[in-house]
Amino acid sequence: MMAIVILAFVVFLLMGIPISLVLGMTTVVYFLVTGNTMLLESTPQRLYSGMENFGLLAIPLFMLTGELMNSGGITNRLVVFARMLVGHVRGGLAYVTVIANMFLASILGSANAQAAMMSKVMVPEMEKEGYNREFSSALTLASSIVAPIIPPSMIFIIYGTLSGTSIGGLFMAGIIPGTIFGIGFIALIAYMGYKHNFPRSERASFSAIWSSFVKVLPAILVPFVITVGILSGAFTATESAAVASVIAFIVGMFFYKELKWKSFPKILVNTVIGTATVTFLIAMANLFGWLIAFEQIPQLIANSMLSISDNPFVFLLLVNIFLLIIGTLLDGIAALIILVPVFMPLVSGFNIDPIHFGVIICINLTIGLLTPPVGTGLFIVSSIAEVKFERLIKAVMPMLLLGIGMLFIVTYWEQTTLFIPRLLGF
Repeated sequence: MMAIVILAFVVFLLMGIPISLVLGMTTVVYFLVTGNTMLLESTPQRLYSGMENFGLLAIPLFMLTGELMNSGGITNRLVVFARMLVGHVRGGLAYVTVIANMFLASILGSANAQAAMMSKVMVPEMEKEGYNREFSSALTLASSIVAPIIPPSMIFIIYGTLSGTSIGGLFMAGIIPGTIFGIGFIALIAYMGYKHNFPRSERASFSAIWSSFVKVLPAILVPFVITVGILSGAFTATESAAVASVIAFIVGMFFYKELKWKSFPKILVNTVIGTATVTFLIAMANLFGWLIAFEQIPQLIANSMLSISDNPFVFLLLVNIFLLIIGTLLDGIAALIILVPVFMPLVSGFNIDPIHFGVIICINLTIGLLTPPVGTGLFIVSSIAEVKFERLIKAVMPMLLLGIGMLFIVTYWEQTTLFIPRLLGF
């Protein structure tokens, strides 16, 4: 029976049907093949109950924050500030791409959204200064994966909701790993810069840097308020999203004065479309999780892994390999929703901190954006930057390997994720 269901899943996927619909359609096939047609009556209720969680409210609010900040002129100011700081160094514009991505990560929280935005902004600029278009596109894509690691993060919100882990703790746990990824990409640029003689621009004066810093200060206020508010207990991670939306509105409307009332219909439509896409996927993945529970797949995987080894280090190695493979086939959010219920019993059994494991699984699935054949980030950047898909894959390979190396640092050095949360009592 399960062979037919697996075949249906693979066929639907190969037909190019969106993953959210594939999950729902596969579940219906399972009900029909196994004769559990009565479960179809409970399907609408199951879809709704999967969405009935206060933590998920943060998703549309953070999406709204990102839209307000984009329309309010934040992106250009961040890029200009980063360029003033490091533009004069060899490979300066490449450093700017990484640093701007780290700044934006604290606002957008979505790697796909960040990759799309930065491809439009940075790839043409880098090409004008003499950088290879394929390298520019690959670097923009690779450095965008810090978005779901540096708080706030949509993928952390979903993991926290599914696992019952503190979302505030996850946000704090992402700070050091996100910084490690940023430093790793900067080190790679430094090596490639001297090897390939990357260009540099003129050094900015101190007054120009200070002026740019003053202009960008209101933008930095958003992630600052989110972090301080959560740490102080003034509001939860979900409530911080609402506060961030209000601050983003005030900054864009009254400080930068680039946010116009006529832009609001587009901002709200984009927010609704983005939210609907994610929440529909969550609902369908929750339905698919029902199928997995019926077939006791979590128990089967748990028994298989325990039969290989009862060592937590070996378990984490197997999880990383498994997730890196899954990331090449499934969308990160869909994979997260399907796999978290599978792995959480094992995480408890191996005495692994759920916050540490959450960062590991989220980084793993984010790296999937860079991996063919279903790496959504590859398709987005290839389309926007007008780079051939196969050339982009070749250019991104050194960054992908570096990302996997940094993933293993975070995996086996748990203080990278747990130092700040434990210091703050999460």
